[in-house]
Amino acid sequence: MQSGWRVGSILGIPLFIDRSWFIILVLITLANGLNPDWQMQWGELAWVMGFAMALLLFGSVLLHELGHSVAAKLQGIGVNSITLFLFGGIASIDRESKTPWNALKVAIAGPLVSFGLFLLLSGLVQVSPLPAPIRLVLVNVAYINLVLTLFNLIPGLPLDGGQVLKALVWKVTDSRIQGIRWAARSGQILGWLAIALGLGRILFNQDYSGLWIAAIGWFALRNAAAYQQVTSLQEAMLALTAADAMVRDFRVVDAHTSLRSFAEAYLLEDHHPPAYFAASEGRYRGLVSIDAIRTIERGQWDQRTLQDIAQPLLTIPSVRENTPLVEAIAKLEDLALSSLTVLTPADAVAGVLDRGDIVRAIADRLGLGVAPAMIQRIKEEGEYPPGFQLPAIARSVAED
Repeated sequence: MQSGWRVGSILGIPLFIDRSWFIILVLITLANGLNPDWQMQWGELAWVMGFAMALLLFGSVLLHELGHSVAAKLQGIGVNSITLFLFGGIASIDRESKTPWNALKVAIAGPLVSFGLFLLLSGLVQVSPLPAPIRLVLVNVAYINLVLTLFNLIPGLPLDGGQVLKALVWKVTDSRIQGIRWAARSGQILGWLAIALGLGRILFNQDYSGLWIAAIGWFALRNAAAYQQVTSLQEAMLALTAADAMVRDFRVVDAHTSLRSFAEAYLLEDHHPPAYFAASEGRYRGLVSIDAIRTIERGQWDQRTLQDIAQPLLTIPSVRENTPLVEAIAKLEDLALSSLTVLTPADAVAGVLDRGDIVRAIADRLGLGVAPAMIQRIKEEGEYPPGFQLPAIARSVAED
């Protein structure tokens, strides 16, 4: 669910403004509108200049994120949205680049745009006979873009420099996950340093601008920790197979059972398993679909048996016991299924697998406690919890 207000689109990409962005709008306008030098020289015009600077900052950050977005789109990667918020902006893309070189191009595109704006605005001020207030605003915006370039190149996630570091480590180690882990650790270290620096300026120099530095450090620390968590989740998913997550929550029924007997004996139960399989002579005959039974007239239920409607195991959506869990997750989503059948190498039923089973297996692997009630709710609703982007993460892992 996208937060903030949609204010339009650019290059077909929806543009959103988070509520926190208005804090920056007000702060920049106030800081410049109340600037004693500007007030003395320009009077009320200082407020207009401050507001113009805030809007130009809006445009600069937007173009920065468009740089990332265009680089991603050129690689065939979808861009879902661009959101501007308190600490800048973020482009939401469908997936990561498939190679470290392509990932590097997406990461560096934003800082290159910002640096290009610095050069463009600086050159414009030098060669154009602009009015003094406009020159002053453009000089300041050019400086902001230079700072934006250098700041974003700091080598730690979630900054662009962290994405660059991730791509370089990925290239050297041939592992995207290792790249993320190194860049996230760097981001955490830099976050703690920024917090320490900011608090130090407040405590020892009575410089309350340190509060802003500490806030940026806290933001970097929180996001770097989120990257670490995603990396741990990716590693857990890579270590698991369908057999690790499946459950034997199914029932085997005699294939010669009539449809009426089956309905009366099993379907009227208060609690029944999510899957039934028909078997006879020691062999599985197939999956019994409740929907298939409903398509047959009740007058034929005494004559028709489960074997008549059973879907052969090799024709139904299934995975093998040794199938990587990431592939099972992707298959569930791609086919929009509530569950999958897990087969043994001998084409027998080993178990069934749904989203609740997947969440439980991953949580167990990570040593996390997940309440049985939550697992049951996931099973019943057939959906992962909000914000739990397992399908996207699984696809990213599968591409690694």
